Amino acid sequence: MSTTATPATGTPAAGPGTAPDVAGCGSAPITAAPLPAEEAGELARTLKALADPARLRLLSLIAATDEAEACVCDLTEPVGLSQPTVSHHLKTLVDAGLLTRERRGSWAFYALVPGALDAVADALRSGGSRAAR
Repeated sequence: MSTTATPATGTPAAGPGTAPDVAGCGSAPITAAPLPAEEAGELARTLKALADPARLRLLSLIAATDEAEACVCDLTEPVGLSQPTVSHHLKTLVDAGLLTRERRGSWAFYALVPGALDAVADALRSGGSRAAR
């Protein structure tokens, strides 16, 4: 069995059935607590809710209002979707803890949950110590 040198290092390349050379691997030690598994699951559900262009637009539209709230009737035209589709997206954002919903007569008004988006960013930065709920 012959080995050939890898171009980048000049060291023998791993052949079939041979472990690759991992010298230098692990040179960046973990110095902070990683995101705990349970919080990773919660954060993944939140990020999944955010991972849709229409939902991101809806959050952006609501955040852009003076009161940081909007009626579903005012959100359909800007995103170019039907009212039932917009309502579905808004429900997903409410279920993810990013928006609140308040019924006023026959209309539903949606508002940003204070600090919810900051909590998502903090969870990614700090390893989950302040994960979004």
